[in-house]
Amino acid sequence: MVAPEIPGTDRLAAVRAALPALAAGIYLNTGSVGPMPAETAAAMTELERYELTTGRSHPDYFLELVQRMAEARAAVAAILVADADDIALTHATSDGMNIGIWSVDWRPGDRAVTTRLEHPGGTGALHHLRNRLGIEVDFVDVGIGGDRGVVIDAFDAAIDHRTRVVALSHVLWATGAVLPVAEIAELAHARGAIVVVDGAQSAGAMPVDVNATGADVYAIPAQKWLLGPEGMGAIAVARAVRDRLQPAFGGHFGFEAVDPAGSARQWTAARRFEHSNFHRPSVVGMARSIGWLGMFVGLDWVYGRGAALARWTADRLAGIPGVEVVTPRDAMAGLITFRIAGWEAQAALDELGARVFAVARTIPFLDAVRISVGAFNSEEELQRFAEAVELLAAHTPDRLPPRRSLTLLADA
Repeated sequence: MVAPEIPGTDRLAAVRAALPALAAGIYLNTGSVGPMPAETAAAMTELERYELTTGRSHPDYFLELVQRMAEARAAVAAILVADADDIALTHATSDGMNIGIWSVDWRPGDRAVTTRLEHPGGTGALHHLRNRLGIEVDFVDVGIGGDRGVVIDAFDAAIDHRTRVVALSHVLWATGAVLPVAEIAELAHARGAIVVVDGAQSAGAMPVDVNATGADVYAIPAQKWLLGPEGMGAIAVARAVRDRLQPAFGGHFGFEAVDPAGSARQWTAARRFEHSNFHRPSVVGMARSIGWLGMFVGLDWVYGRGAALARWTADRLAGIPGVEVVTPRDAMAGLITFRIAGWEAQAALDELGARVFAVARTIPFLDAVRISVGAFNSEEELQRFAEAVELLAAHTPDRLPPRRSLTLLADA
């Protein structure tokens, strides 16, 4: 199977040169942590050097942080097709999911609905709700095939008048399936529930119009498909629910004004959900990476080329005898989850790493390998990866041809 002519190949060399980590192997784990642009690292290093040599204590430096935070919110807003007032900064997707879930005034007898394939970062707050308050949590079986009708029917059956929150992923981390979030949100809203969406595997990997999703709270990280630093993220909070949802934490950043006598005025914008400080170089790094994707690379190129490469790779793997692609071809973004007959997932990944320097991960409870295909991947390296999978699929672990080795002779 020959790789297709993917649009924008002439831009690929410049993009890859700006992402030094791509030289370390076949980078297929952006769904965990993406490669950082050199421009982002340089901006963060410059600010870290300033903090070291000049210091952080001058009031003007704090005012500059406030401005940088505003720039980061604006950058996220551009990615999510939202207004800057809809955005609040967080430290991770998990923070955002917690913000959305704990912002509800939970009462005995309330319910929450999610899926059995969610990442713990999205369900952790639900487990605490169940353990601490006795809230009923329904973990819906949506199947691993991602069938749209099956998913919608499962949520339709699970959401009732006692359901306060529906928490789900836009793209499932385990299978790579894109869920019909807008249809599920419509069901939830009709029954009085709010919708909290984990956008960890969607933002930066595929076009996201947060208003069109119907999400009330949409949580994203910086370090995955947006190629930013770890320890940063954001949420978009729909205006229609902003007064209905109450912050679970309070701090300086969530208030427009605080009177020492005891009164306080929260921000009316989503930033009311910000409560604590942020690592300043990381705030800058997040905004810089998003700006780099939007202005240097181009989001149309990122989304178009990334989708075409991911579909080609999924088809290439599915065409190999003995390989089962779990990710649904008609509902996918950049993640591809697959199994190789006769191979445990970790053993297969170890072998792929040793043979072609592939950097990926496993999904242990599915005993499957997961790769993340981005616009910056090259057709040549994806073909090499597929050929290595083909080699494994044609052999059992104990009958695989030995890898080539290089013997170094030392002088006597």
